[in-house]
Amino acid sequence: MADNNDSSASFLHRALGVFGYSRRALNLVWTTSRPLTITLALLTLVGGVLPAVIAYIGQLIVDGVIAAAQAADPDTRGVLILIGLEALVVIAVAATQRGISASQSLLRALLGQRVNVMILEKAMTLELAQFEDSEFYDKLTQARREASSRPLSLVNRTFGLVQNAISLASYSVLLFAFSPWAVVILIVAGLPSFFAEAKFSGDAFRLFRWRSPDTRMQLYLETVIAREDGVKEVKLFQLGPRLLQRYRDIFTKLFVEDRKLTLRRDTWGFLLGLVSTGALYGAYVWIIITTIASVITLGAMTMYLVLFRQGQAAVSAILMSVSGMYEDNLYLSNLYEYLEQPVPVRRGQSVRGPDPERGLQFENVSFTYAGAKQKALSNISLQIKPGESLALVGENGSGKTTLIKLLTRLYDPTGGRILLDGLDLQEWDVEALRQRIGVIFQDFGRYQFTVGENIGAGDVRYIDDKERWKKAAVTGLAAPFIEDMPDSYDTQLGRWFKGGRELSGGQWQKIALSRAFMRSDADILVLDEPTAAMDASSEAEVFKHFRNASGNKMTILISHRFSTVRAAEKIIVIHQGRILERGNHESLLAEGGQYAHLFKLQARGYQ
Repeated sequence: MADNNDSSASFLHRALGVFGYSRRALNLVWTTSRPLTITLALLTLVGGVLPAVIAYIGQLIVDGVIAAAQAADPDTRGVLILIGLEALVVIAVAATQRGISASQSLLRALLGQRVNVMILEKAMTLELAQFEDSEFYDKLTQARREASSRPLSLVNRTFGLVQNAISLASYSVLLFAFSPWAVVILIVAGLPSFFAEAKFSGDAFRLFRWRSPDTRMQLYLETVIAREDGVKEVKLFQLGPRLLQRYRDIFTKLFVEDRKLTLRRDTWGFLLGLVSTGALYGAYVWIIITTIASVITLGAMTMYLVLFRQGQAAVSAILMSVSGMYEDNLYLSNLYEYLEQPVPVRRGQSVRGPDPERGLQFENVSFTYAGAKQKALSNISLQIKPGESLALVGENGSGKTTLIKLLTRLYDPTGGRILLDGLDLQEWDVEALRQRIGVIFQDFGRYQFTVGENIGAGDVRYIDDKERWKKAAVTGLAAPFIEDMPDSYDTQLGRWFKGGRELSGGQWQKIALSRAFMRSDADILVLDEPTAAMDASSEAEVFKHFRNASGNKMTILISHRFSTVRAAEKIIVIHQGRILERGNHESLLAEGGQYAHLFKLQARGYQ
């Protein structure tokens, strides 16, 4: 017995915890549009009273007709007035429902936008590491798929609950005159269906969460099969049938669980619904027998039958609203779990360091990715002073790009420290730090924007400055082919939007390079494989421009091409996250180590 009590208490505690999101959802709707929320609330209240008014007027009409028919000198004016009054109330009900529908529609649009903006705003505060976590992606997917519609759904159900509760109270007052037991039967008969619905709502939510990784895979497969950046290889390698079959297999797996839940839910819903149906017709028999016994009038019988049917519908609607609110709260938990993802506190506020001549320093820096056993970087120490250039060399996966992500504070070191101008990066204001850095990653963005916006994105402060676009494009060697385009810097890039123009890999790389040069006041320039898609002559010209534009800046170059690496004043060879060799081109060749070996291998390919 104690176990049952504990189980019941646990269920109640969980249910109350889940319903805790209702207040937050109501506040969200209220702050989205107070006028619409108030309008919806008032219309709901009015809509709750009017059905009972119609039922009562209906009784008066029936009794009035019977009285007029039995009178020696019938007067129909009273009945006609009642009919006219009922017509007005019916019109008012229709107007109320239209008003509720319009308010809900407008709130739905405003609230959907509000929640989506909240999701995106939160995304902008999160760290790169969180986006690389599959569990985080599940939370993001769950929040975006359901949570944008659930707050309004919950509010609509809440108002619907209030409306039906008012209607039920009105019906109960009228039914109480017939018998208090009629009110008890009316309410109790709907409980079995309610408990079944609540139970299956919880099952549906757990199924929704369980299937999130598979749903995300389906979305990914759709992207690979039907988007231009994946379709080339899908066709060339004949991957289409295999990927489509995988898509079908996932659907089949999910459908089996959906089918089980649907069949259980509807079967139990039908069986328990028979209880309500039995109660309704039992009440019919009771009311009719009472009428035959002349205990109540024919008009009262008509009213009580209508009241019991509508009352039962109200009870069912109330219980369904409560069940639906429980379900909405479950889904809202996804939204708020996502919105409450912890954001690391950026304590740095400095915008300059005490000793600019010290430049950039890595002191015994180590970094390990979450969940990884091996360090991506281990005890990295190096220094670049203003006006110096550094090249990073190493095989793929050696940690070169990770080092740049630490510099830009996309990650924070798990060991050691990085200093700029003699000040730990942790003490810098992140935005001020990133303004100091112009960077192009090897997986740079190919934005489906205009040419100018693609370049201007490199410095959001001047994203609309056309003169800066042009200067950056000249430095990044993109100006010649841009000026050959019909709309020049206003040309839409990519194929996602009408009139868009696709570029070659080398042209995209020059656009990205120009984007890095948008930050003309940046004194740290980082190029991560900036010429991988360019021909030899373009590459040589890029680095000529790069050296001229560098001036007194600190430059970091990551490249597999030794023709570009050899020009750097300092060269560091990284192997498995550690510095293997350091020096300049001549000294490293003389050492005859890894650098010399790789250089000779590449040089042999040109002989």
